[in-house]
Amino acid sequence: MSRRQVGVWLIGARGSVATTSVAGCAAVATGLHPPTGLVTETPVFAGAGLPALSSLVFGGHDIADGPLPKRAEMLTADGVLTHDVVNAVATELAAADAEIRPGGPGRGGTRNEEQLVSAFAADIEDFLRRRGLARAVVVNVASAEPPAIGDGLPASSLYAAAAMRAGCPYVNFTSSTGLHHPALARTAATSGLPYAGRDGKTGQTLLRSALGPMFAQRALAVRAWSGSNLLGGGDGASLADPAAASAKEAGKERVLADTLGTAPEGEVHIDNVPALGEWKTAWDHVAFDGFLGTRMVLQTIWQGCDSALAAPLVLDLVRIVARAHEAGMSGPLRELGFYFKDPVGDGPSGLPEQYAELAGLAGRLRSCAARQDEGS
Repeated sequence: MSRRQVGVWLIGARGSVATTSVAGCAAVATGLHPPTGLVTETPVFAGAGLPALSSLVFGGHDIADGPLPKRAEMLTADGVLTHDVVNAVATELAAADAEIRPGGPGRGGTRNEEQLVSAFAADIEDFLRRRGLARAVVVNVASAEPPAIGDGLPASSLYAAAAMRAGCPYVNFTSSTGLHHPALARTAATSGLPYAGRDGKTGQTLLRSALGPMFAQRALAVRAWSGSNLLGGGDGASLADPAAASAKEAGKERVLADTLGTAPEGEVHIDNVPALGEWKTAWDHVAFDGFLGTRMVLQTIWQGCDSALAAPLVLDLVRIVARAHEAGMSGPLRELGFYFKDPVGDGPSGLPEQYAELAGLAGRLRSCAARQDEGS
């Protein structure tokens, strides 16, 4: 890919995932930490022409006004980042913070949808122009919003429309509506831009997409699959609203129906536990039948830090989507289903098949890079 810098415009730019992405990008780019969790740094993407981590320039929108360095300090207190990392990347955090613009719509706001979309798009275009960027990828990493009600566009869809208007590829890492709104279907289809989403697959659903195919391929009959999530932080607070949690719960259950071929009994529940802070625990109980009807159980416990799980995926997606844009790809990137609970496009749900599709995309990008090298 061109050595020119590439923009990363984050919706929810002062949140935990955004802050960890900015800090982590700088820490890995400078050699302070190894690229653990970055699939784009594995051999499968070698020669694919992805932008270097050091070439990424961050900005974004947020309704919060707390500076990124302060947010990073809070993440340090919660055990997500270390003092060494935060001190080492202070310049990069401050630079990203200077590029964050006020989001919306806020309470009591007077701007209509068209005015908001125009203002958001103008912010992105200004970012591209001032920084002399070849392109920018807009990524929604804001807290989940309730499902859209009525004909109006929810905030996530306003930002998605602004990305399209500014000529930028779009990634929805949340369960929010984004480009899924019917009013934006034509915009997405005619934009000529690549896009991907939705709802990043960081923990419980990642495990389900690996275990579901195992049961199906070994001809083991799953009778019931129940799950529970305990989480704090911003996601815990937003998902305490049952309406906001419904889309995320549906995505977790959908992967089971898709990989098992039938929907087993059981549900998944999400509970807000503020004391957990940035950490989460996911528990699954799987009841299944073996040979001669022998009844058995599998239980799993996943404990992790959501922002540390999400940040490398965000950086992967930015690099891949930016490269796809440069290569002239457009429309839904179904090959990125590996990263999502509810991926766009018609792709497989099992993790092994999704990884194979991702590797296929890497091969296509590698071929494009080779042709570009020959042409130059």
